[in-house]
Amino acid sequence: MPRATASHILVDSEAKAMELKQQIENGSSFAELAKEHSSCPSGQDGGSLGEFDQGRMVPEFDAVVFGDLPVGEVSDPVKTQFGYHLLVVENRIN
Repeated sequence: MPRATASHILVDSEAKAMELKQQIENGSSFAELAKEHSSCPSGQDGGSLGEFDQGRMVPEFDAVVFGDLPVGEVSDPVKTQFGYHLLVVENRIN
């Protein structure tokens, strides 16, 4: 079964997610922004979700983590029932 190690930042609006993505692209630390802005408890760990199997997260999340997002790149905002996520895959095992 495919597995991945990923981190995310969860915010309440697409605009906020895009603002944070721009900051990351301009050199800000993903982990520091997660600590500062993420509404998920994982934010305190820099957004780290650890390693998980495909199918463990909500479908929209899984589609990005186990899809075409290159390892190490920050995703565009991903909308789920929880809000808007920026995702970064640190490792993927297929």
